[in-house]
Amino acid sequence: MNRISSTLMLTLMLAATMLASIGCTTKNYVRQQTTPLINKTNELDDLTAKNSRDIKDVDQRAQAGIQAVQAQAAAVDQKALAAGSEADKAQLSANSATQRVDALTRAVVNLDNYRPVVETAVHFGFNKDNLTKDAKEAIDQLAASVATTKGYIITVEGATDSVGSSEYNYDLSERRANAVIQYLAAEKSVPAYKIYLIGLGKDKPVETNKTADGRAKNRRVDIRLMTNTGADTTPAQAPSSNPTPTASANPPSL
Repeated sequence: MNRISSTLMLTLMLAATMLASIGCTTKNYVRQQTTPLINKTNELDDLTAKNSRDIKDVDQRAQAGIQAVQAQAAAVDQKALAAGSEADKAQLSANSATQRVDALTRAVVNLDNYRPVVETAVHFGFNKDNLTKDAKEAIDQLAASVATTKGYIITVEGATDSVGSSEYNYDLSERRANAVIQYLAAEKSVPAYKIYLIGLGKDKPVETNKTADGRAKNRRVDIRLMTNTGADTTPAQAPSSNPTPTASANPPSL
């Protein structure tokens, strides 16, 4: 009986040992099989999280890009509207300028129908195109009649003496005439389209160029206020600027 019990006990112990060994083996096997799966799952989770972050980043950049494009499009629209407005203004200005040119052209074509109302001459220093105090006073006297003259134009004829080349003198005569025009426009509010400029250079002297006095009188701008309405009368004479002539030895040009 004791032998049977001992045998049974030994058998049970062996069975328990075998079961324990089998259990450990099973756990190790399961661990070996599941660990790669778990690692792979973790990698997939990390990759999924990274993809989500990348997608979010791409979406944010896409939204920022869309907003930037929309802002640029809005700016382009504003510039286009502004350009259209400027184009309209330019067209209006061009139309206005065309009308003024047409009016001036008609005035010039019909110049024979105009009669002088007031005329004066302003004089310049040697090789100068700036207005003196006397010249401005003479222009002021003539401009005082503009407000009471209907259908008027103003002719401005620049001239020089004979010193210097013809090309230079034509340019100088125009600069002198332009000085008068600018004064009339800026100080007397005379519209530019009412003024007709002629640069005569040295082609129309009023005095001989052989003397200093004659050359001084030829350095001038003749200004005439003219109208195509009213009765024919003798034009009034505004005071002219007539500086004391000064001689210049070997002048380079007018």
